[in-house]
Formats: sequence, C-alpha cells, structure tokens
Amino acid sequence: MLALIRGAGDLASGIALRLWHSGFDVIMTDIEHPTSIRRTVSFSEAVVNRRADVEDVSAQLAENITHARELMKRDILPVFADPDCKCREELCPDVLIDAILAKRNLGTKITDAPIVIGVGPGFEAGVDCHAVVETMRGHTLGRVIYKGSALPNTNIPGLIGGFAGERVLRAPDDGIFRGTHSIGDEVQAGDIVGYVGDKPMKCTISGVLRGLLADGTKTYKGMKAGDVDPRGKKEYCYTVSDKALAVAGGVLEAILHLYTEKGGF
Repeated sequence: MLALIRGAGDLASGIALRLWHSGFDVIMTDIEHPTSIRRTVSFSEAVVNRRADVEDVSAQLAENITHARELMKRDILPVFADPDCKCREELCPDVLIDAILAKRNLGTKITDAPIVIGVGPGFEAGVDCHAVVETMRGHTLGRVIYKGSALPNTNIPGLIGGFAGERVLRAPDDGIFRGTHSIGDEVQAGDIVGYVGDKPMKCTISGVLRGLLADGTKTYKGMKAGDVDPRGKKEYCYTVSDKALAVAGGVLEAILHLYTEKGGF
C-alpha cells in the first residue's frame, strides 16, 4: 500500500517512520526551501542535502517518479521537492496524508486518494478528507476524528518539562537567519543562539537546543525559529517525539479502519 505524505517536517516524519516500519511504501513531498526546525528528525533535510536519516530510516531526494520507485526498492524513502504535490497524479497513492501543519487546508481534497487523512486543524472529516487526526497535546492527542475537525490552533505550544511558550524561539526580525549554535547544544536562559541581521535571538529558558532553523532561511518577525527542551536530554534531539508517535499511531489506525470499512481497494 502506497502512502503519500504532504509535508516532511518532524511530525510528518514521525508518521512516515511508523508507516514505513508497518510495511507501507511511503513517499513524501515538501517545499523547495523547508523551514523545519527539528531538522535532525525531519526527512525534509533530504530536500536540502539530497539525503537524510531519521532514526533507522534513510531518505533521499527523488528526481522523478521512476527514481522514487527505484529508491523504494532499495529500502530508501523518496522525498520530492513538490509543494503542490503534483506527483500525486502519476503516483495514484492508496493513501494521501496532509501533514503540512499549515493550520489550514492548502488544497487537499477528499477525492485525492481512496483514503485521505488531514493532520491537525484546518480539515473537516467527511468534507475535504475521510479522517482527521488530533495534534493538540492533551487528552485527545492522536485521536482519530471521522466527523468534524481537530481542535483549533491556539498558537500556544504544548507543555514539556513544565514549560510551554517559553520553549519556542522566534525570529527577532524579517530577514535571513544565521545560527551561532547547533542542535544538541546545552544552552542557558539569555544565551544568543542566532541572529536575523544584527538582531539576536535569545533563549528564555535553559536546556538543550532541540531545534533550530538552517542558516540562510528567510524569516519573518515572530516566525518559529528554534526550540529548547528543558528536560536537558541531548538524545531526545535525535529521535522522533512522543507527540509525533502519538499522531502517527492515529494515522495508522485511521488507515486500517478506513481500509477495512471500504472492504479493501
């Protein structure tokens, strides 16, 4: 069964990892200049560096559909730089998963595949997809919704290690980002971990730098540009998060439920 995932950031990559381990063929798409901050666990890095490894799965930038199929035969996950997901028409996937996490639907339709799943807010099950998976941390994280929508976006990050919004680092200005630290570094509150122009981006809490924009990324003021994990576990930087795995479990459940309900393809 072929699953096509729109988006290749950390949550989308957690979904890809779980489906890959479950025996699915998986292909991902992303924009030409990805803005993932948890780059050590994002297959979107394949768009930038031509290849990426997330845990025990390797991905590579696919040049065309034929190349993508060759990669899958070699147990390599293909990633396309294809923001409009034009490859869908030729691939004819069994499942399409929109995990762009744009908080709104950027064009996914319920007719795009036999099974269409929207991840997070911006989708309505039964209208533009067959199921929605909740991404809000809390009691309903990972729950599958077959009628209705996910909880609306609050712009407040989930609580980790006793901190929520303080964890997120935001670009101090419009411009081009330049980092002064690397993912995995230990940081203290007040440390400067990057600049946009001559304006510094400072940590508000201490911990481990779990995510950071790539150098040269174009930013706007207030854009999410980094993430500090107050738990201080460097190894967490290199494995997909509990949230990503919970959402991935919901996606897997939705696929199996809908496949059974439809009596197969």
